[in-house]
Amino acid sequence: MAKKSKIAANERRKAVVRRYAERRAELKEVVRTGTSQERAEAVRALARQPRDAGATRVRNRDSVDGRPRGHLTRFGLSRVRFREMAHRGELPGVRKASW
Repeated sequence: MAKKSKIAANERRKAVVRRYAERRAELKEVVRTGTSQERAEAVRALARQPRDAGATRVRNRDSVDGRPRGHLTRFGLSRVRFREMAHRGELPGVRKASW
């Protein structure tokens, strides 16, 4: 189980990313297509945004216990939790392979 503070910090980051997503996309489009003057202003505006406004700051965590490593995106679980739940039959459509 991850520390509650780490899980809470990650949730705060997700909220900041959502809050700044639209403005950030607009500025990135200006950086991509604008004139050199507009680009420079857009880059400065991006630099003034909070550090946590970038989506890469959000960590994928297990939805059950917050484990940060071995995350399986399709299920939103860590490898450990996925294995436990699959063995207990709690994941629909998932069964142990045998060949």
